[in-house]
Amino acid sequence: MQDEIVISVRDLRKKFKVYSDKGSSLKEKLLFFRRNKYENRWVLNGISFDLRCGEAVGLIGKNGCGKSTMLKLLTQIMYPTSGQLKIKGRVSSLIELGAGFHPDMSGRENIYTNASIFGLTKKEIDRRMEEIITFSELEEFIDDPVRTYSSGMYMRLAFSVAINVEADILLIDEILAVGDVSFQKKCFEKLKQIKRAGTSIIIVSHSLGQLEEICDRSIWIEDGRVRMEDEPKKVHKKYVEQMEKERMERIGEEYEKEELAVDDSEDEKISDFCGRKVLRLGKHQMYFSGALLTNSDHKPQNVFKTGDDLYAHFFYKNPNKIEEVLFCLRIYNEKNEFCFGTNTNVECRKYFRPNEEGTVDITLREVSLLKGRYMIDIDILETSGEAQDVIHEALPFYIENDVRRDGIIDITTTWKVDEDDIFI
Repeated sequence: MQDEIVISVRDLRKKFKVYSDKGSSLKEKLLFFRRNKYENRWVLNGISFDLRCGEAVGLIGKNGCGKSTMLKLLTQIMYPTSGQLKIKGRVSSLIELGAGFHPDMSGRENIYTNASIFGLTKKEIDRRMEEIITFSELEEFIDDPVRTYSSGMYMRLAFSVAINVEADILLIDEILAVGDVSFQKKCFEKLKQIKRAGTSIIIVSHSLGQLEEICDRSIWIEDGRVRMEDEPKKVHKKYVEQMEKERMERIGEEYEKEELAVDDSEDEKISDFCGRKVLRLGKHQMYFSGALLTNSDHKPQNVFKTGDDLYAHFFYKNPNKIEEVLFCLRIYNEKNEFCFGTNTNVECRKYFRPNEEGTVDITLREVSLLKGRYMIDIDILETSGEAQDVIHEALPFYIENDVRRDGIIDITTTWKVDEDDIFI
């Protein structure tokens, strides 16, 4: 049963006519007929993949790459220009927030309307009504007009209907990004539950961590084609590396074109550092000349496992003979959330008198970060607090493992259930 293919996509292509300035009235069309010129824009250009029963697949890629168009083709909101698309089973979708809701109807009335679109009979809707309302947590507002709902309330109602129609296939487009944190978590747990029950799921999302939790595969779409398809963490690593490379290239081009003015107190510029473009601040009378991450064998490495020791080496030059400085290190995750920070004043309780050139070696013991991409920022500060050199995202590294815990850090816990010690 699990090997049964419920969606088969073969060489799917979709083009749109993009008008430069199309006249809307008859007068405009007659007077400015030349404006009706258009170009064919291929959004999907030969997509092929299968979705099996009970499988969850994530679609990732830059905005405009064709992810949402793919979902609309699967829901038959639109049809492909060419290619084959076969779907087996009832499809439920969450593509556009509140699509199909009538603003003047109550939440309860919209449940009937929306659920009937998914193919449920009135008797089936009556049987599931209380379950839908309870899950949405909108009991107090369910008989109010939907136009009085906030966007978060819209999402709650739409999601509650979609997951209670007992569909064979569920299609979701960024819907989990809306609503409060507790309801997002509740929705995510519900998705895991219906996946275990055998529902097949396709999710379009920029939240790579969520996809890794629920998806069996990820498909990276680029320029209307499948760039890579594999286990989520393998695809996401390559995807993030490519996005980072493109981001730094764009930043470099923008700075070169605009020739941004330099602040009187701090020089801000894009420069090459360890083969990457990075953002640097500071006076640069003393500066970092290089950096390296190694393992315990002193070999360069940037992929580690939770609990590994990391060895960071920073090389500096001090041609202007700055007398006393403070070295700082900070770690951020791919969402730019601050994970850890320290400096020589905290660790060594003193400032350092640097040589004309030298090395700062830092051992990070048993790093407890969970899987993901991380960046190290490094600073050289004077005793006055003035920045000599501040490098954002100086060293990238990855944590990869099979630890099935959520969050940023790994914490060893001891559980006691019925007086029996269970060590995790």
